[in-house]
Amino acid sequence: MAKGEKRRAGSGIKELLKLYRFLKPYRWIFAVGMIFLLVSTTASLMFPKLLGNMVDLGNKGRFLAEISTTGLKLLGVLFIQALFSYMRTRIFVYVTEKTVASIRQNVYSHLIKLPMTFFAEHRVGELNSRISSDISLIQDSLTYTLADFISGILIITGGISLMMISSFKLTLFMLAILPATALFAYFFGRAIRRFSKKAQSFVAESNTIVEETLQGIQNVKAFTNEMFEMKRYRDKTDEVARTGIKSGKYQAAMSFVILLFFAAMGAVIWRGASLISSGQMAAGQLFSFVIYSGYIAGNIAGMASVYSRFQRTIGAAEKLLLLLDEPAEKVSETYVHDPANDIHGNIAFDHVSFTYPSRTENVVLKDVNFTVKPGQQVALVGPSGAGKTTLVSLLLKFYEPSEGRILFDNRDSRSFPITAIRSQMAVVMQDVFLFGGTIRENIAYGKPGAAEPEIIDAAIRANAWDFVQSFPNKLDTVVGERGIQLSGGQRQRIAIARAVLKNPRILILDEATSSLDSESERLVQEALDKLLVNRTSVVIAHRLSTIRNADSIIVLEGGTIVEQGTHNELMSNGNGLYKSLTELQFAT
Repeated sequence: MAKGEKRRAGSGIKELLKLYRFLKPYRWIFAVGMIFLLVSTTASLMFPKLLGNMVDLGNKGRFLAEISTTGLKLLGVLFIQALFSYMRTRIFVYVTEKTVASIRQNVYSHLIKLPMTFFAEHRVGELNSRISSDISLIQDSLTYTLADFISGILIITGGISLMMISSFKLTLFMLAILPATALFAYFFGRAIRRFSKKAQSFVAESNTIVEETLQGIQNVKAFTNEMFEMKRYRDKTDEVARTGIKSGKYQAAMSFVILLFFAAMGAVIWRGASLISSGQMAAGQLFSFVIYSGYIAGNIAGMASVYSRFQRTIGAAEKLLLLLDEPAEKVSETYVHDPANDIHGNIAFDHVSFTYPSRTENVVLKDVNFTVKPGQQVALVGPSGAGKTTLVSLLLKFYEPSEGRILFDNRDSRSFPITAIRSQMAVVMQDVFLFGGTIRENIAYGKPGAAEPEIIDAAIRANAWDFVQSFPNKLDTVVGERGIQLSGGQRQRIAIARAVLKNPRILILDEATSSLDSESERLVQEALDKLLVNRTSVVIAHRLSTIRNADSIIVLEGGTIVEQGTHNELMSNGNGLYKSLTELQFAT
């Protein structure tokens, strides 16, 4: 192993040991499991020795009672080995499940507290892999890999030691041929597994093609792409065949590996037989020797696999630790109301500029200044990419301004706990996200632990109670993934009910009616009008007719405020962007 590789391996083990803090509460019971592992492995090493003794007793013509006594000892050893192995497995599984649960909880708790800048740079699938597959690798290592490693080391060292005591010459002969054969078998098996995985991957891809084309058969036929899809499927299945053929070469070559293994064992027996004929070894010793040789060969081949699994575990541990090292937001687990952090609804953007951390060359907001008084409704208007959503993200403290500051009641937002600010805000988005549970759970998300009368009252005020009552299970109706069982208008009203239940001081709306039919829009708008009363509200406006009565309309273009005023004031500006957008919208 090269010096650099040694350094990386040492560093990897060091990283893996950092996870010891999760195992620490169970260290003593884990130590008992290790003792059971040592006893069960030692007992398994006694098995070939006792078998050899029985053969020797038979060759010497000893009485059946002596042979039976040795047989009873053998049964006793087997029982001890099975019992301690059972106890070891029970203990390791218990410790592993507790430890892995703790790791999952810590990783998820840390993950959910990470800032939006982190999620903007990482894919959800990648993060989900950290919690699922990477932790599963660690789970497998704690339950099996570690035990296999220690057991393998004990069997190899213990077996060779006992063989040395039995016959030094034959041991050296065995070590010269069997380990190389075992490693050769491992690497051939590894190549076969690699090609099998590749073939399975290609089969999965070909199945995906079938699934997609049959689900979208109307599009396939409408675009006359039958031949294109046939070629895609043919190419993928040809790859499966080519990979299978390569794998078959290695599978065929395994016949020679098996031949080598039996030849090696035959050579050991031949050498042992010559030692027996010269009186240097007993038949029982050779019998034990052959079994120990099989033990050692199998464990040498297995150790290579254990090492590979161990390296994957180190990689998984490093990824998890990198995730845990990410700086998290200071989010309180439970927010205790503090009057000192109450917000009365006064908002001020003071010379705010902003660039996303991943796109520092692109200034999204430039020197933005405006004030919202308590209870006022301010609307944000502008073309796509003007900075409206970014401005709201800053208000929710998903990001901090690159320059300038945001004030709540003339106090810098940085001086408030994040939980205090967000607990006094609610958001109703155009693209409503509902969790896959019940209507009750989705409304109560605005105030976890809310009583049923509160939930019903929120549903009534959001114009949602009528349709909720029409369902057989009422509040316990399952909405499906992302609320797929509900219509767009129903989802919007559930989201409004959630906001009503939260009773926020500041309400943020991303035009919630733009994609609804006229009747749904009327019901949603009525619910929103009720919700807006006596609250400071910030509305991202797509449909300009809905914000004519706003106290202030802020027009953004290219990250800069180009106009600000009431609807009438802005419409009186003949060359203004707001007037142009309004006329363009009504013209269409």
